[in-house]
Amino acid sequence: MVDCGEDGPQAWAIAHRCNERWDEARKAARAARKGEAVESSGPAARVYPAGSLGEGYARYRATATWKSKPPRTREDWERGWKHIDPIFGDVDPGSTSLEDLDAWYAALLERVGVREAHRAMKIWRALWRVVAALKKADGTPYCLRQEDPSLGIRRKTPTPRNAIWREGEAVRLVKAAWRNGYRGLAAALAVAWDTMLSPVDVRTLTTAQLRDDGGGSLFSLARAKTGKAAIGTVSRRTERLVAAYIESLPFSLLPDTPIFHTRGGEPGSKGGRPRPPVPYTKDTLGDDFRVVRTLVFPGDTRKLMDFRRSGAVEAVAGGVDPAALAGKMANTIDQNRALQETYLPQNAAVVRLADRARASGRARLRQSKNGDGR
Repeated sequence: MVDCGEDGPQAWAIAHRCNERWDEARKAARAARKGEAVESSGPAARVYPAGSLGEGYARYRATATWKSKPPRTREDWERGWKHIDPIFGDVDPGSTSLEDLDAWYAALLERVGVREAHRAMKIWRALWRVVAALKKADGTPYCLRQEDPSLGIRRKTPTPRNAIWREGEAVRLVKAAWRNGYRGLAAALAVAWDTMLSPVDVRTLTTAQLRDDGGGSLFSLARAKTGKAAIGTVSRRTERLVAAYIESLPFSLLPDTPIFHTRGGEPGSKGGRPRPPVPYTKDTLGDDFRVVRTLVFPGDTRKLMDFRRSGAVEAVAGGVDPAALAGKMANTIDQNRALQETYLPQNAAVVRLADRARASGRARLRQSKNGDGR
């Protein structure tokens, strides 16, 4: 017997997982008796009841609309779905009551915290709108858009990050990374600071995206998260650092190969094979950054992603025009997206307005009593 706790969504989830493990164990036992291989059953292989929320989601994932979503967006949906599926995956969405959803959300808050629960509810609402547009076999919709029970629940909003780096601190990180053999990381950090691009956009940059428009070097790309066109301008100092890094690589970069690589490694005292440098992944970039951060700032918890916010703080302190900042960050930080996209198209000159504002703001921050001037 398994104690699932008091009746409610959390208990149902425990029971659901136990039942799945029991089914897997029985399936494995039968296969073992017959001498057969055991097939694993993942979410993609699951078959949902007709008319259920899971069936609607599976149909949506088979559409061209789903496949055209940026990978990061699809990943966000899957992270939310893993919390929705155990309770509501095999349920008719139209039968879900406010009380059911409220109990599920309360359990999520307790079990995984505000940020993850916020994401799960966001995906629930987006999924509800999608399945409301789908028709079941009998021609009726899976649910009615205006009857989403989550509309009666007020989500708790996660506390936004507010950590920032100073320019001097970023420079110290770049120098420490280079001196300790993390040259790919050093170049990536310098580019991240100048361009204000997100870590995923920085680590996937290629030489094919690098050009000089007469005013300096820049990267022209589409953001991984949104697909929005972006221009990442870099300083002459960073330009020289990236060139020196590329020159130091033991191989020639192909135009479509990511520029920034791990440092690789040589066999240790126990032997083994040498590890050649490979393009940074989400995990390896984060791992190397934490190593260097600990060397320079022991005990610090700030992240590489905070570079982007730090640049915005500098630009705002320098009195940047909101449209120029939106162009620099390739997002909708300005107040009127439609007008800015119509009257202020993305170009390098606009992006450099934000660069100049950052320089001005940096000087002001150094002079303020809260600035450390490093």
